[in-house]
Formats: sequence, structure tokens, C-alpha cells
Amino acid sequence: MKEGVVIKSTGSWYTVKEEAGPSVACRIKGKFRLDELKSTNPVSVGDRVTFEMDDITGNGVITHIHERKNYIIRKATNLSKQTHILAANIDQAILLVTINYPITTNIFIDRFLTSAEAYRIPVVLLFNKTDRYDTKHLAQMEELRAVYENVGYETRALSAKNQENLDEIRELLKDKTTLIAGHSGVGKSTLINRLEPGLNLKTRDISRFHQSGKHTTTFAEMHPFSFGGYIIDTPGIRGFGLIMIEKEELYHYFREIFAVSQQCQFHNCTHLHEPGCAVKQAVENGEIAFSRYNSYISILLNKDEKYR
Repeated sequence: MKEGVVIKSTGSWYTVKEEAGPSVACRIKGKFRLDELKSTNPVSVGDRVTFEMDDITGNGVITHIHERKNYIIRKATNLSKQTHILAANIDQAILLVTINYPITTNIFIDRFLTSAEAYRIPVVLLFNKTDRYDTKHLAQMEELRAVYENVGYETRALSAKNQENLDEIRELLKDKTTLIAGHSGVGKSTLINRLEPGLNLKTRDISRFHQSGKHTTTFAEMHPFSFGGYIIDTPGIRGFGLIMIEKEELYHYFREIFAVSQQCQFHNCTHLHEPGCAVKQAVENGEIAFSRYNSYISILLNKDEKYR
């Protein structure tokens, strides 16, 4: 028996890196397909696994998945009752955000943050492509950064293309295992290439007609940094559907709503229509950003089924 970390997942094959050995192409035993998460990918990048070698094929067979420190999941795009695990055993997540080229919506950001909060994963919001923004876009970016910084999230602005502010990003990633996510076209592969040029990940321009990205990363994969740490690159996410979060607990994962909710008249207040709701009052007073409250309501009422 051998142990290692899954550094790449293609859905049917997994690349497992031994701590002091080579990378091995592995399959999984059928029983893992019936895991309790009902996941489309029962083994994910970042998982520590035990595997044995098949003397005939020369490949490995994963026999055991070690207990996960954490993981971040979203609703699978093909089967609504299944989950898709983006990554496991991560120290932090970076959500790459663009004000334009393509547009990253508030609801998308808040769905990602909600899932990360539910699994206790710190998130940093990186606002990319500042080199392409006019005065209006820059003002929008600063307004959005203020919303999330007021809630307690760390935000950074950069131009990966022009290699601006990369030193502080390296310091942020140093010696940590980091998941990077975002829409197709926001510049994930470009940023990783700037941070670690030797990786030479494929990049493509966004569609001029749709102003959306073209997928360049097909499968999740973990890459080492020469300055210490690992980055888990994920395929561009068009939508982020939440799953396994009870509606009654949803407000727990909106930091500012949870803090104010202690003052509501009713302990089981949904912050929709109840009298004496401190959350609604805080929104009216401008103490809670309307965009955040709107995201909460959208998720609670299952609106916006495309999860943009």
C-alpha cells in the first residue's frame, strides 16, 4: 500500500503524487461511486488517498480516501441532486473577479462565499484586469471592494496581464494550498503563469460576441509553486449552485446578516416578512448592503436557477 495526494482529476483517472516518489495514474474502486455525498467526483484534487499498484497494468487503484480537513462543493451542472467537489484539504480560496470582460455578478460572488463560509474556508477576492477598466469600471470595482471589506473579506486589485501587484499575491499564496476559482475568461491561467512562468498553462482570449471566457482548464489540477505552496486550478465556472445548506441556516453564512439577526424580535426570523426584523432595518439604514441582502433572498427563495 502507498499514500499520496491527488493532484489531477479527469473524472475517471486520477493522478496521485507520492510524498517522496513519482506521480501515478490511478483509478478508483466502484464502491467510491456510492459515497454519502452523492458526488459526481467522489475523489477530488487535494484528497489524501491510499492506493495499491496493479502489477498487470502498472497503474494504481485507490482503495481508501483519508478524512478531509475540509472541502468546497457546488451543485453539479448535469444532475441537480448531485454535488461536485471542487477541491479538498485547502487552506484558502481565491475568487478571481472581473468587473467586465467578462462580468462577475454579485450573486455569483455571494454564492461562492456562502459555500466557503459553510465549510470554513477563508476567501480572498482578487479583482483582476484593472488594465482594461475605464473610470466607470474602476469606480464600480472600488464600490464592490468596499462592500466585501466592510463584511470582513480581504480584497486585492491587480492586472495579471501587466504583472501588477504580483509580489503581494505571491506572499498571500506562499506555503499554502490555495484553490483558485472564477468564471471562464477572468484570467486564472494567466495569473498562475505570471506567478510561476514554468507551468506555461494554456490561455485564450474571451469571446468578443458573448464577452465570456472560453474554457482553457478542462480538469482540476494542483500545481506546486517554486516559492512554496500549491495552487489548485479549476475549470471556469459558469454558475455556482449551492447544495447541502438548509434554508433555516442560510443566514449564518452571511456574516453581517448573522451578526444583526441576534437583535430580531423572533429567534427563527427569516428576514423576509416578520415584524421587528433587525436585518431588514439594517438594510434600510444602509448598514447592510442591499446587494448582499438581495443575494440572500435570491438563494433563500431559490430564484435565479442558472446561478449566475
